[in-house]
Order: sequence, then C-alpha cells, then structure tokens
Amino acid sequence: MDRTVLERFPAGGPRGSWPAEEFASARRDEGLPARVVMDLESDAFLVIVEQRSPETLRGRGHRP
Repeated sequence: MDRTVLERFPAGGPRGSWPAEEFASARRDEGLPARVVMDLESDAFLVIVEQRSPETLRGRGHRP
C-alpha cells in the first residue's frame, strides 16, 4: 500500500482546533479518501491518502 501525505499539521494546536481533521474532511468532500494519522516521530498529524500499489495487487493473486 502506498501512502501520499497531502499535508502536515503540528500536534500542539490550540485547544478545540482540529485543522488536520478539517483539511481531511474537505478533501473527502472533493472525493479523495483522505484520513488523519499521527506521526509520533515528528509530533505531527498527517493527512494521507492510501493507494494500492501494483505490487500489492500482484501479491493478492492479480498477476498479469
């Protein structure tokens, strides 16, 4: 599975503010299956889109 990071948001935002969730929601409204994950190493929220790579499909028996 390939992941594309659309945007990064610092984890220390103001209380009650959810910029990563709002950004992901706007992308979902545009038709992208965006979701928010936490990157513990950088202490940031990432908005990502996951896509199946050709290698993943081949591993599931989808061989040409």
